[in-house]
Amino acid sequence: MSLKRTLLRVLRHAVVAVGTILGVYSAFIVILTIPTVQNQAIYLNKATLTWFRDLSVPEQWGFLRNQVTPFNLNTPDGETLQAWHILPLGVYQKHEDDLTREPVGLAHDITQRHCFKLLRDDPDALLVLHLHGAAGTLGSGWRPPSYRAMSATSPDKIHTIAIDYRGFGSSTGSPSEDGLLTDAKTLADFALNTIGIPQSRIVIFAQSLGTAVAISLAHNMAALPEPVLFAGMVLVAPFADVETLTATYRLAGTIPLLDPVARFFPKLLDILNSFIVAKWASKDRLADFVRVVERLPQKGQTYHIAIIHAEDDYDIPWTHSETVFWHAVNATTAAGVGVAEMERYRSEFGGELGAGGRVVEWRTEKGTIREEITKYGLHDRIMSYPVVSLAVVRAFQSASRHTVT
Repeated sequence: MSLKRTLLRVLRHAVVAVGTILGVYSAFIVILTIPTVQNQAIYLNKATLTWFRDLSVPEQWGFLRNQVTPFNLNTPDGETLQAWHILPLGVYQKHEDDLTREPVGLAHDITQRHCFKLLRDDPDALLVLHLHGAAGTLGSGWRPPSYRAMSATSPDKIHTIAIDYRGFGSSTGSPSEDGLLTDAKTLADFALNTIGIPQSRIVIFAQSLGTAVAISLAHNMAALPEPVLFAGMVLVAPFADVETLTATYRLAGTIPLLDPVARFFPKLLDILNSFIVAKWASKDRLADFVRVVERLPQKGQTYHIAIIHAEDDYDIPWTHSETVFWHAVNATTAAGVGVAEMERYRSEFGGELGAGGRVVEWRTEKGTIREEITKYGLHDRIMSYPVVSLAVVRAFQSASRHTVT
């Protein structure tokens, strides 16, 4: 009898434990329908990951004195964004004496700083606009090494400007889909109109959440009455859209937030997705961007899209890049490109790189769409890898080939 009572007690405790877990998880699902909670789940902007470190002192991340100049950008809707202008090492070396004599810290007028003039006045200078992913700040994780990777192939030419979106780091406001697009447009306007860099000398680099912002920016500017087409986009670890991401995303690469719902209650997931405010429909928006540019009449109006993803990315599965790539390719022709046709093309024209992964490239008269799936790189470490450095320089080279003089 004592054994039976013990088993019943254990069973009762197990039922209570399972019930508690299910109750907490159910409450979590309900809470996710609240827009403010959604925002934090998508953007994670309160997780700065650089606690007690002053973003106005970039030397903390291994940069040389005034190699990075912190400054602020003001958005049209009244927010203030913190930004970094990162000089390539070759340029810094040539002007080290002048740069080190300048004051350190936040530049209250970036247009009077030496770094700004070096970028503005060099007709061969190139510029990367860097849009980071969710959580953290300009100085978090692998972002500082990624800034160095931007100029690795051209240390005498490639400058980088990165921003913290609204609500991130020292930037004011709260993140939203429209708000982050405004932030990206503010950065692009600064590059094009304040510095005066031609669009053909600007590449957009983005990772994770930043890829959705970059695609939205490119789509928006290509649709202007006078289209603005940058030299190219380098998209690292993109996602198809938020609705697809909810079924696959793993917090910290390990905790599947809604995977159990997607697996066992797909109809419930559809209901939950109907409450999502920030859609970030990257696959559809990128496809529309391609369609817009394919229809533009001028020969020099082209696009260059590089998609890079690591197989061991445990946050956003690499299959998202496959989806994004196919939607972009499918948009290049009026008849479209079927999935089966795409797979045949991969088999025939794709390149196997062994431990380096695999690559496939789709070309039209108007542009190039390249997908590179690496074996290694995780979700964010890959930003600092040579595969990214090469993708950036390819984008610049593509623009120089298509520029009409």
